[in-house]
Amino acid sequence: MATVKKLFSLDEGIAKELESVSEALHKTQREIVENALDFYFDYTDTVVADKVLSDIKSGKMKVHDAEDVYKELGIEI
Repeated sequence: MATVKKLFSLDEGIAKELESVSEALHKTQREIVENALDFYFDYTDTVVADKVLSDIKSGKMKVHDAEDVYKELGIEI
């Protein structure tokens, strides 16, 4: 996978904790941040799925039958 450079600022307390965790686990700060973001994104996937389900149940979001969508778009399966 390609690497993309990002530049961002951290709260001083978070930056110090990142340094401490990095040293304690003998991992780079990059590895710690990547693992933390992976964990957070897994969590937010659940939050988004719950929101979508709630929107469907409340009628804010409509679900269409796949066969109807394919038919309307002229897609044969």
